[in-house]
Formats: sequence, structure tokens, C-alpha cells
Amino acid sequence: MTMEVWPGKPYPRGATFDGTGVNFAVFSQVATRVEICLFDPRDPSKEIGRFDLPEVTDLTWHGYVPGLEAGTLYGLRVHGPYDPRNGQRCNPYKLLVDPYAKALHGEVDWSQPVFGYPLGNEAQDLMRDERDSAPGMPRCVVVGNDFDWGNDRRPDVPWRKTVIYEAHVKGLTMRHPKVPEHQRGTYAGLAHPAVIEHLLKLGVTAVELLPIHEFADDSFLGEKGLKNYWGYNTLCYFAPEHQYASRSTPGAAVNEFKGMVKALHAAGIEVILDVVYNHTCEGNHLGPTLSLKGIDNTAYYWTMPEARYYLDFTGCGNSVNASSPAGARLIVDSLRYWVEEMHVDGFRFDLATVLGRMGKGEFNPHAPIFQTINQDPVLSRVKLIAEPWDVGLGGYQVGGFAAPWREWNGKYRDALRRYWKGDENLAGEVGYRLAGSSDLYQEARRRPQASINFVTAHDGFTLHDLVTYSHKHNEANGERNRDGADDNQAWNCGVEGETDNPEVVSLRERQKRNLLASLFLSQGVPMLVAGDEMGRTQGGNNNAYCQDNELSWLDWNLDERRQSLLEFTSRLIQFRHRQPVLQRRRFFQGKQIWDSEYKDLTWFNPDGTEMRQEDWGKPFVRSLAFLLGGDAIPSLDERGQRIIGDALLVLLNAHHEPVGFTVPAPAEGTRWVIEFYTADDRRGPEEPVPAGPFELTGRSLAVFRQVPRD
Repeated sequence: MTMEVWPGKPYPRGATFDGTGVNFAVFSQVATRVEICLFDPRDPSKEIGRFDLPEVTDLTWHGYVPGLEAGTLYGLRVHGPYDPRNGQRCNPYKLLVDPYAKALHGEVDWSQPVFGYPLGNEAQDLMRDERDSAPGMPRCVVVGNDFDWGNDRRPDVPWRKTVIYEAHVKGLTMRHPKVPEHQRGTYAGLAHPAVIEHLLKLGVTAVELLPIHEFADDSFLGEKGLKNYWGYNTLCYFAPEHQYASRSTPGAAVNEFKGMVKALHAAGIEVILDVVYNHTCEGNHLGPTLSLKGIDNTAYYWTMPEARYYLDFTGCGNSVNASSPAGARLIVDSLRYWVEEMHVDGFRFDLATVLGRMGKGEFNPHAPIFQTINQDPVLSRVKLIAEPWDVGLGGYQVGGFAAPWREWNGKYRDALRRYWKGDENLAGEVGYRLAGSSDLYQEARRRPQASINFVTAHDGFTLHDLVTYSHKHNEANGERNRDGADDNQAWNCGVEGETDNPEVVSLRERQKRNLLASLFLSQGVPMLVAGDEMGRTQGGNNNAYCQDNELSWLDWNLDERRQSLLEFTSRLIQFRHRQPVLQRRRFFQGKQIWDSEYKDLTWFNPDGTEMRQEDWGKPFVRSLAFLLGGDAIPSLDERGQRIIGDALLVLLNAHHEPVGFTVPAPAEGTRWVIEFYTADDRRGPEEPVPAGPFELTGRSLAVFRQVPRD
């Protein structure tokens, strides 16, 4: 196949179809030659053309081919130095994925020579392997821009109203009976009306999707008959994972993903992506050569002073260097693409501390990549969430990021888990967490919404398993139960695993309600993991990253207990939406505001006396109460109008025995009614509660609401 190649342009990077041809642009500061290989869309294994990019501008190789169309399949070959000791690993025998490709077709075949060096050789990676890797590599797809967004508008939900639902695209719908079989496990399945109806009834305002960037499976998992289910093994930061498309046509995932976003937006639900810009699937110096490693290794990755080896802050073999111009630009260009072209509403950054590492690898909350994102007119307007830790020295940075970033609050998770299983010396910690974690965020002039509160996440126990198992049971992962965290702050309520014992079952259901109620009564932004509202179990597996099967997929066939938990969770979230006192923009002051007779927040001992400073440090304080002052709190809507909310009284008893509380007298002309009581979810709402003694069952929580007296 002969073709005419024009000089083209150095921007945008990647392959861009303009209606009459395709412009190719590839950055590499070490390349001596860059080839584009074209493949037959009808037979992707067949190469049908090859040409050099003829021009280099500012270290970007580029060329334009008139007549090429959307749907064209291609790959890169980069000529340049193969000198691993100095960090250079160019190898033109290895077909590479364009890091700016908008779609991929096919999978990495680990049985093919996709490593840049001959396996088994004593010199290992120091010698270049000269076998062609093309038979084992996915093809890049030239993508058009023919999707009709219509009147799509971002929901732009304020942080104070945000409720996040962390979900896996495939796992959410693989067993959903109302989703057509060919759409189960796909973007189209997530956009199905039955799924959206569930989200709306539940009350969530945003879905946070586990990684949907194209990722590579792991060779060691394939050998065990397992798969990388979660997808934290990125191959390309611009392409949506094609296995989640309901059609196999090359590039079909792009428009199907857009259709999913459009459908969720129409329902008022935002889309947040869990993104893995901290490392790639190319691993360490003994990993494969699939993309960045063969294009310009040291421009994109952190390397040690002996540049053959990688600095690894992730535990995955390599770390993307966001402090380098090339690494930072790749990340920012990718983010802008997903916002501008794919219409997503925000990002959760996996191991975000890696992005802030500079110099010799130390973390800086004001690193250039953060400043660039914060000042960007597009990116600064979307939701930005950091997982504020990595595995490197000084990597735990909860409270260490700067506005406008929000953070997964791991201290919230740990405190609430420990409190409800009955640990001591937690009163002060729990007080801070329920009230928005001012100890972490207020000094830096951040707001309560800086804290993303969660009790469970995709990694770790599900909510059901958290109260059913005290120890992990990861045997199915094939690592002799050595993988996954050992410290889970979990409690099995007296029996390890499932049981028919009615007392244990009752306690477990109560504990689930306690944890959910605590989450949605807390200041900050709550995050719920998909399936926790329905008692999903993974059989005690707390590291199901490789379980692409019914262990991970949601079971929508609900028995009475699971249906009851779903209804309870929905009531909780809807209650939160109705109560501005639970959506604070600012931290509590502990004093009277405006004309209310209540303080904005008051903490009580069970006997009804206000808690004093010395009370917080008492080791056996497992029972406490707090009063949110309703109209004492200056809640304003987005137009600046004052919102009048209800006063709420919350009683918490993590002790195993009943505790007598004294309910304070309500304001004149009002009375207390039960809104929630986790010991008996049949009580309330609207059941009256007189002032005075109230016995709170062991390990339970109650919420009273102040209403006008009849």
C-alpha cells in the first residue's frame, strides 16, 4: 500500500481525523525515526502499510496522510537508542501503543515477544530482542467525532449535595435481570433505565467508575486462570476499555461510553472516573515494552540514579513522573480530553501522592502538576478527588493536599470501623470524623467537603463482610491467602462467616445499619460502594481484584433481609438530601447563631449533660449524643437564600449493653419524633419520643427530628 505523506502538524498529539485525512503526532526526545504501521480493519493481524513521520517540531514527530479514514488501525515503531543502563529502551522491533490513541482493538498476548529483551538470557534486559511483537499487540484505532451530544448538560451537583456511588462498569450489571444479556457488563448496560432507576431511588448523585482506561491483563494471573478485574494496570490514558462495549467493532467503545454519560446526565447523575496516572502496565526494568517505555522511557517514568532501574512509589514496578514536562503534559492532555470530548464530571486519582512527588521523590502539595490542574480553565471546574497515599516514604498524606482537591479520608474509615466494633479511646476521634474532620482540614482553610467519607471501598471487605468476617479469606486468588490487607478493623459478631444463628444475624444487620447511618449523618461527602446497600458479599475476600466472576458481580436477586437494607439505605440518603444541617459548607462553631435557642452543634453525655473537655479522653466512652441545631445553622442555597432545616438529635451506643440516655427537652412548641432507630428499623419515622429517659439498645443508633407540636 503506497500513500502520500504530508508534513502535517505537531499538535494535537496522537491520530486526528479531520474529515479528509489523518494527522499523526508522536512526542519523543530520543527517537531517531518514528514509523506508523497500518493494519487491515477486516484482518487486524495483516499489516497493509508502513511509513515514516517526515517532520520533527519541538521533539514531536508528525505527518499527515490524506484519504485515511476513521476506523483505521495503526501502531508505532520508534527507532532510537537501546541503552538500559542509561534508561533508554527504544526497540523498533516492538510495535507500540500510541499513548494518545483514542481507542484500542485487541489484547496483549503474553505468549508473543512483547518484552524488549530476550527472556531467559543472563543479561536479561541489557540485550535487545529483535523479534516482532506485532502479533501480540493491540491495534490503535483512528476515531472520528460523529456522536450527537444533543442538549447534554453537566449536572454540576454542588459538593455539599454530592453522594458518590463507587461502581465497576461490568460488575454492576452482569447479573441484572432487566438488562438485556448482550448489554450486561457494558457501558450500555450501566445506562439501562432499570439501572438508572435504581440509582435515582437510592439517591446517589454521582457514579465513580473503577478504571475504564484501556488496561492490560497480567500474565501471572492468566497462568492461574484469573483476570485483572479492577483494571488498575493502565495501557492507554485516552482510550475507554473496549471489553466494556456491547459491540466488538473497533472503536465502538468510544460512542457507547458517550451514550452512557449522556443517559446519566439526563437523569441528573454525574460521572467520575477512577484514574491511574501513577503507573502503567509496563512494570519495572523486566516488564514488557508496550508504549511509553519504548517511546521515551526517562521522559515518562521515574528512574533511579542508575537509570536502568525504576523508582517505585506504587508497588507496581514503575511510577509515572508527573514532575517531568512529558509526564505532566500526558496527564493534563488526557484529563482535558475526558472532560471536553467525553463529558465526564470529575476524577478520583489513584495513589495521588505519586503525582505530587518532585526532586528526589519527596511529596509537595503544590507540585507543578497540581498547580497546572488547579489553574486550568477546564479542569479546575470539575470534581478532583485524591487517594492521598502511596507506598513510598512519606506517602500517607490524608489532610496534606491543598484546595480545591478533596480526599478519600482513610482516618474516617478506620475510626468508624473501630468505634462500632467496640474499641476504646475513640470518642474524640469519632467526634472529629462525624463533624467533618476539622482537625485535618480547617487549619488549611478547607471546608468539610474536603473529606470524602467512606466505610468501605472496592479494595477491602464489603459492608456485609466487614461484620461477617474477622479475617480475610482470599484463597481464590491463588496466593495462599497472603495477599490483601491483614488489618481490616473488622468484627464477625461472634461467628466467622455465614451463619443461621438468629442473634448473630440480627446483630450483623444492626451493625450494617449503624455504619450506613453514621456515614450519611456525617459532615463531608459520603461515598457508598455499589452493592453495600443490598448486602453484597465476596465471601470474605478483601482483595477481589482478580475475581471477574460472580464473587465480584452484584447479585440483584434480593431476599427479605437484603431488600430491607436497600430500603433503609435509600431512606437514609433521601433524608440527608432533605436536611441542610447535614450538608454544612463550614465547620461547626459550637455556639448560638442568629435567634435560635440551640448551638449549631452540642455534644452530650448519656445523662443529658454537655460533654466537657475531660469527657472526650475517658477510655470507656462508647456512648455519646449530639444535637444539630437546625435553624441555628446558617445554611444557604446556591442563590444565597437561607434554608430552614430541622434540629436533629443523634444517639450512638457502641457498647454491647443497653445504655440509658436522657433526651433533652425540645424547643417550645415542638416535639421529638423518631426518624431512624437501627435496633428496630420498623420504628419511625414520626413516632413521638418524649423528653427524658430513653434506653438505647446495645450497638445501635437513633435519630430524632424536631417537628412542630400538633
